[in-house]
Amino acid sequence: MIEVQNVTKSFESIRAVDAISFSVRPGEIFGLIGPNGAGKSTTIRMIMNIIAPDSGTITFNGKPLSEPDKNLIGYLPEERGLYKKMKVKDLLLFLAEIKEADRKLTEERIESWLRRFDLEEWKNRKIEELSKGMAQKVQFIGTIIHDPPVLLFDEPFSGLDPISQNLLLEIFLELKNAGKTIIFSTHIMDHAERICERILLINKGKSVLSSSLSDIKSRFGTNTVQIEFDGDGSFIEKLPYVKRARTFPRWTEAELSGTDAAELLYRDLAGKVRVRRFQLIEPSLHSIFVQLVGNTYEEAANA
Repeated sequence: MIEVQNVTKSFESIRAVDAISFSVRPGEIFGLIGPNGAGKSTTIRMIMNIIAPDSGTITFNGKPLSEPDKNLIGYLPEERGLYKKMKVKDLLLFLAEIKEADRKLTEERIESWLRRFDLEEWKNRKIEELSKGMAQKVQFIGTIIHDPPVLLFDEPFSGLDPISQNLLLEIFLELKNAGKTIIFSTHIMDHAERICERILLINKGKSVLSSSLSDIKSRFGTNTVQIEFDGDGSFIEKLPYVKRARTFPRWTEAELSGTDAAELLYRDLAGKVRVRRFQLIEPSLHSIFVQLVGNTYEEAANA
């Protein structure tokens, strides 16, 4: 459906996107993942033909994106902005009319989505009266109100409280189940891990890793174990193949180094304590990305 081939974009001396390639299949949730400043927003703007790549090609259904094609896409930009003097319902009707959506169906969708986001009582209030979080929910509704088959969201979770973020994740899965194709960017690895089928990890404009989540995790295996045991386990953190160990009330978690480290740990434990559970933990997307790019991601994410 969407093909990005060897796309590069520079702003003066800064290369924001460097020879990135990926494809998005119909009906999937695809994540553009990386720290702030990685090139995610620039990539999405090029897909939307807001800015042109310096080189490479981007196609939508096998051809360059046309103006009529844009009516098939719902786009939520990173920079939020609404007409502050307009009332909520009037604004949503206006946004749908721009996309040539049926008015009666639009009114039904507006009522439904306002209920979903607990904004019914605000439909006749001006945008400037809303909180930042409320306004962001309205802009999200405006992105999907014309019921497009393709949705592009640039940092959609930014500025939302945890409850609203969970609601958005739930809605993404519902939209996917309704047949929508979804692309979203985020620097929050947990969100991508919960709902994406495939991802592209970007750092400093370059592609770091691109595949399905299941393939990525199988390729990187695991280097962390959780252990429950009876006895004194203070020796664990001193073992040469244990990078770090954390003790919790009911178990110890150890991060290992070396291909045979798990086997060595189990052997050493068996001679000193009674092991009740020894479980290899699947690596998180966060830990994989930090492993690939070092501390640059953690520094950017915490900035």
